[in-house]
Amino acid sequence: MTLSPQISESKIIQKNKKKVQSWMRPTFSPEHGVLLVLFGSFLTGAALAQQWTSTTTMALACAFFALQAEHPYIVQVKLRKNFKPRYCLWGGIYGSIALSLAIFLWLQASSLLWLYGLAIVGLIVDTIAVIKGRHKSRVNEMVGFGAICLSAPLAYGATTGSLSTEAMAIWLLNTLFFSSAVYTIKLRRKKTAAFKPGIIYHGVASLIVFGLYSFNYLSLATTLSFTVVLLKFLTICGLKNWYRQAKFHAIAIFETRFALVYIAIASISLLPAHLPPS
Repeated sequence: MTLSPQISESKIIQKNKKKVQSWMRPTFSPEHGVLLVLFGSFLTGAALAQQWTSTTTMALACAFFALQAEHPYIVQVKLRKNFKPRYCLWGGIYGSIALSLAIFLWLQASSLLWLYGLAIVGLIVDTIAVIKGRHKSRVNEMVGFGAICLSAPLAYGATTGSLSTEAMAIWLLNTLFFSSAVYTIKLRRKKTAAFKPGIIYHGVASLIVFGLYSFNYLSLATTLSFTVVLLKFLTICGLKNWYRQAKFHAIAIFETRFALVYIAIASISLLPAHLPPS
């Protein structure tokens, strides 16, 4: 029994429509936590600049689309020879928007070129890690957090037209804070459940933050915002059984709450003591 030409044709049309729809469906990064890191870091940079201008908004859009462009690119690298046009299409769209905004911002503030260079280095390191199958290694994930946290000096540089040691210190502070999640989340896996790497990391990170304060790159209030991550780690040590066995949704809420407290404290500490008169 054979299908009539009309039925066969309708199936072909439906199949082509599905292909077109899959092409038109935008890609988005499935890791919502990185959006919190991006926007949180950007907010601290804007707070340091102590103003919000049109270029600040453009910098935020640039950072957002750059992050969205990274996801389809990395997925396509993972797939190797299995070419997926949808990822290339939307990666190209997001990348073109981010590149256009980046060039415009660079024409306003040439010092931003240094940040672009660091972001490119981060992307190259990530690509190599994906090819070698070490995408989820601690070092690569920390490099990834460092690249995303560049949104802080980007916000400052785009707003003020220049970079400063304080802006880069905020970038390092954000990177150290958010990278702590690399060590806490891995406590939920049997192969990486040891507390020793986390203890070493938080100890070294604390010394680095104290060093930034000692050289007057961070204020005391901003420096103290880092104690939030130490409190989080101590809480996890006390509730290690719950942390390892709880559902990921509960852990995500746990991590998000501490991140929001840190972002709030760090951002407020960077604002001027008195708001300018309206």
